[in-house]
Amino acid sequence: MSDASRTPASPAGAPRGIDPRGPRFAASITSVLLLTATLLALIGSSTAKADVASFGWFAYQPLTGRDFAFVAGKSWLLPQLSVAQRAADPGFLLLLVIALLFVWGLLSPRTQPWSVLYRRFVQPRLAPPTELEDPRPPRFAQGVGLLVTIVGLILHLAGVPWALVIAAALAFVAAFLNAVFGLCLGCQLYLLLQRAGVVGRAATA
Repeated sequence: MSDASRTPASPAGAPRGIDPRGPRFAASITSVLLLTATLLALIGSSTAKADVASFGWFAYQPLTGRDFAFVAGKSWLLPQLSVAQRAADPGFLLLLVIALLFVWGLLSPRTQPWSVLYRRFVQPRLAPPTELEDPRPPRFAQGVGLLVTIVGLILHLAGVPWALVIAAALAFVAAFLNAVFGLCLGCQLYLLLQRAGVVGRAATA
């Protein structure tokens, strides 16, 4: 997270902001869930292949006519499944739950499960934060995570192989960087858009 989105904390509680350790705690749990979803997607229908049989050209003799041969091979399993079967994939179901958690974080950040868990059980055991964070960049990052996961879910339901794996892996990398190194890619994108005047202006001290 850039220092531009952080301000020193004060005993009086101003300026208003959030404890920056809260989003990192949430990112830690989210990264574990996303890693699990990625592994489930890797061994699920998203990457599976099925034995298929088709008729193809074996040889063509202009004088004797066309000859057909039975050709066996492999094809992606996902396009052959119904939408209900695609939706029953464990990796899909877990990524759907994660997407719903992203929605929850966007609509009501304070009541999102990881936020409540941090405030009740983790924050009381830590020293008060030395700086507060603008809540808008982390919330924007939730929206980016939601967008990535939704694209993966839709493409999976549409029968696109590997879409679920790629979406879960991309979201995992972003969450992992935030949890381990404090690098919030969605927050950095927000700050770039903020400087370009696309999103809200920076908060004044």
